[in-house]
Amino acid sequence: METAIEARELRKSYPPAVTALDGVSLAVEAGTIFGLLGPNGAGKSTTVRVLSTLSRPDSGSARVAGIDVLASPVRVRHAIGVVGQKHGSDPEATGRENLVLQGEFYGITGRGLRRRVAESLERFGLGDAADRKVKTYSGGMQRRLDIAMGLLHRPRVLFLDEPTTGLDPEARADMWREIERLAAEELMTILITTHYMDEADRLASRLAIIDRGRVVVEGTPDQLKSDLNGDAIQIELADRDDAGAREALARVEEIAEVKLDGRTVRARAQDGAAAIPAVLGAFEVHGVKATSVTLARPSLDDVYLRYAGRAFSQAHTDPEEVAV
Repeated sequence: METAIEARELRKSYPPAVTALDGVSLAVEAGTIFGLLGPNGAGKSTTVRVLSTLSRPDSGSARVAGIDVLASPVRVRHAIGVVGQKHGSDPEATGRENLVLQGEFYGITGRGLRRRVAESLERFGLGDAADRKVKTYSGGMQRRLDIAMGLLHRPRVLFLDEPTTGLDPEARADMWREIERLAAEELMTILITTHYMDEADRLASRLAIIDRGRVVVEGTPDQLKSDLNGDAIQIELADRDDAGAREALARVEEIAEVKLDGRTVRARAQDGAAAIPAVLGAFEVHGVKATSVTLARPSLDDVYLRYAGRAFSQAHTDPEEVAV
């Protein structure tokens, strides 16, 4: 398969001592949706900035649409579309005016530009609001306009950086359908960054989990989850008791991969339903009280926990993390 995006050992630091990328390598097949999944501050946006020529890496190399991003950045910019986390439109201009300006930026003029603008407005459900100022648009409408602007010049590769952040559930579902349609009908290569597990699971045909500037694991969502044999068990304790919980769990042969995070205990078992009574019995013997028990099949959250060594929710609240 043709590779549309290739990155090798990308490294990027910011003063005084923030390592945003620590040897990131990726390979994205043409015509696929590739997910870059990680918490805030993991390095997702920095990766997109480097691949879209908006930032230079300290070291490493990358090619997008077959073009070296360092040697030929202008050629790369004509081959890609970028939708950043923040809205890229002018709120005081209309939707139509924003699209016209975007087209002119890429050298599209005359009838061709007017036709593309009209097609984009209808395609993204913005026809009735075309001549309204963007500041009157809802969040979902503004996000659709952002994508319309990123696609107006018909790029070969589209970067979507956290495309559904801040959207309500209905607008988010609409955005998912549009992204899937772009990949299926336009045969476009899409790299999407997200911190939503369900979004990565639904959209990405292949994904990389990134944490603290490093890719910790890569594969298809189903493959990554199936690599975690057995069931996931999560137990909430009435009080934090690391020593008592560890001592109790050490006596339960049916479980493995035990992680303690405050009052939350996570573990794996080949047969979770059979293991839970043994776990609760061991807790009772050691005076450890549980308030709830959850049993589930492996999820991407479990994948992250195994390879990053901490829970995804913990990564989001780590005070040492820096948004990059």
